[in-house]
Amino acid sequence: MRILRQDIDKLEQGYKKTFTIYDTDDSMKVVKACLKDLGIDEKSMPPRNVRNAISTSKNRGESAEDFAARIEYGDEKKLAIARVFRMYDERLRVANALDFDDLLIKTVELLRHSPETREKYNERFKYILVDEYQDTNALQFNLISFLTERQQNICVVGDDAQSIYGFRQADIRNILGFEESFPAAKVILLEQNYRSTQTILDTADAIIKNNVNQKKKKLWTANPGGERIFYYQAFDGDGEARFVASKIEEHQRRSLKDRIAILYRTNAQSRLFEEALRRLRIDYNIVGGFSFYERAEVKDIVAYLKLALNPMDDIALLRVINTPARGIGKTSVDELTRYAKAMGTSLWTGLQEITEGTRFGHTVNLTPRAVKALSHFAFVVGGLIRKVAELRDTPHPVSDVVVAAIEDTGYAASLRTEGTDEAAARLENLEELVNAAVDYDKNETDGLREFIDHAALTSDTDKYDSSAAVTLMTVHMAKGLEFPIVFLVGLEDGVFPHSRSQNDPKELEEERRLAYVAITRAEKMLYITHAMRRRVYGDEMAAEPSQFLNEMPLDLIEDLSGKGSWLSYAKHPSTMSAKATIGALRGEASPRIERKTYTGKTYNSADAVNEFFRSRGGSASAKPPAPDAPQSRPTALDRLKAAGSGVPRSSAKETGGALVPGTNVIHQKYGRGLVLRREGSGDNVKLTISFPGFGQKKLIEKFANLQKEQ
Repeated sequence: MRILRQDIDKLEQGYKKTFTIYDTDDSMKVVKACLKDLGIDEKSMPPRNVRNAISTSKNRGESAEDFAARIEYGDEKKLAIARVFRMYDERLRVANALDFDDLLIKTVELLRHSPETREKYNERFKYILVDEYQDTNALQFNLISFLTERQQNICVVGDDAQSIYGFRQADIRNILGFEESFPAAKVILLEQNYRSTQTILDTADAIIKNNVNQKKKKLWTANPGGERIFYYQAFDGDGEARFVASKIEEHQRRSLKDRIAILYRTNAQSRLFEEALRRLRIDYNIVGGFSFYERAEVKDIVAYLKLALNPMDDIALLRVINTPARGIGKTSVDELTRYAKAMGTSLWTGLQEITEGTRFGHTVNLTPRAVKALSHFAFVVGGLIRKVAELRDTPHPVSDVVVAAIEDTGYAASLRTEGTDEAAARLENLEELVNAAVDYDKNETDGLREFIDHAALTSDTDKYDSSAAVTLMTVHMAKGLEFPIVFLVGLEDGVFPHSRSQNDPKELEEERRLAYVAITRAEKMLYITHAMRRRVYGDEMAAEPSQFLNEMPLDLIEDLSGKGSWLSYAKHPSTMSAKATIGALRGEASPRIERKTYTGKTYNSADAVNEFFRSRGGSASAKPPAPDAPQSRPTALDRLKAAGSGVPRSSAKETGGALVPGTNVIHQKYGRGLVLRREGSGDNVKLTISFPGFGQKKLIEKFANLQKEQ
């Protein structure tokens, strides 16, 4: 700012030294004004998302023209943002104003285009220190380069292993290539760690060494060696949450002094742990986010559910009448409210009278287009009301209605169309809401009303204690913090590492750095947990242990799960057959050990079981239908999965010498692996294979050149 106050006029872009700085609120107001003047509805294109897109582009050093130049053909949404971007920048220039991002952009432009200014500041700043250098972006690198053009008295401090903000345009190449940019640099490795035990550091080192792009270092500490890492394999997500809560209860019985953190990859994971802690009356605090049922998207869907049960709920109706955007603006809502008050009715009744033409005594000032939009909303809510009535006596009434509220209202489609990281996170939260409804269907019989009441009661934040000894947060939020005891949960492929990184080596390396950060938050004790089955869109699906588990030193891990866990197989692979391995990976056997009391003949092998069925004229694979089982029909859950889950379905049959699930194979690049799924037929057979250390890979059988392990 000081540089620009003195020299911005040298840019010759029309800016004066008396420029105004727009804060976030000011910037948002300009974006909203641009959207309005361009005739773009805020519901279809939220101002916050537009502003974030502009800010992200500016942090890449892009102008509005640069942003427009890289838009793919037919991407109408980004074309609209480009129009807003141009108008936004022009309005700031006319107003002689800069936003926060402009302060950096205009300073770099000034130093680039004005040798006189560059010389002045090279002379003024003799020494430069940059902290957290791994989090700098390309613009900040350019700023540093221009300021050190004459003399390179620069010191940067950072840890490439903690570069986890690529999504905010941080560029790890700045720290990895520092010596190339500044050839006279001296590198000092700060390898002593003052926080964690050596066991924790060795575990973090074992993971990060698998990254190709890194600066090699070996952390050490003068602290005691410490306890081993505690590992627990749960049967499902509920079991994982119960284990974590029970362990926290144990620690708190011994001492309330130690602070405890539960770290997860995404906010959507918090629900199960919140509920498990509540059941044991353990106070907790959520950092960097809301309690699950307080999140906006969850409250939106709950409002739809309230309307389905009670359309006279004016508060619920007003919350979602134009969410997602359906062309119902403030003027229409104000007119509907005025009419309902005049008639002494609820908004829903007024809405029906207006759209059905049955109103008496009062006129409404609405255009045909506005009436049509209101009619569409009435149709959507009416559909949910009918859905509640239809599904009242079905096996899963609550979950089906929740899915309908997400899908039939267009809410999920709107988020998918938005296509941002924030929208993806909101979708994950809605998927978890479906999981909560499925759990409710399984355990409760009181129906939708009780489920909504549950959501209302558990969203009460009065009892949340910001000084509580237990903290829940994402790993990103935990950076820079430390806790005596840490639970790192959800270590499954597709969860951590996140599914978005599966086919992108650069993204996978950032996920690995994120795991490094998570592990090194622990001072004394670290628990790592995962589930073998996880609810996805309400369905129980097999969950694979994270590839990061394969990268940890197994001798430093203590198994709290008992026999039959992934860890017991990983330590002693020869003791488990391929079929048993696939069963463990799919969570088909509970890790609990039961004492055998039956002393008669047992059938404890596949051959023995098949022999048993043959002797009775049947087949082991043929399951008789349950008595009076209803015919299978497509449910709302099926529609939700079809709409965007991408959950693979396997229809493989174990025939001949095919590489069926459970087969061990050898791959030239990835080594030994285990076939998990087989899809398709003929030349299009696709195999999903788990390779220790490399994670899950999808390969076309015809071209994979796989060898079956003998």
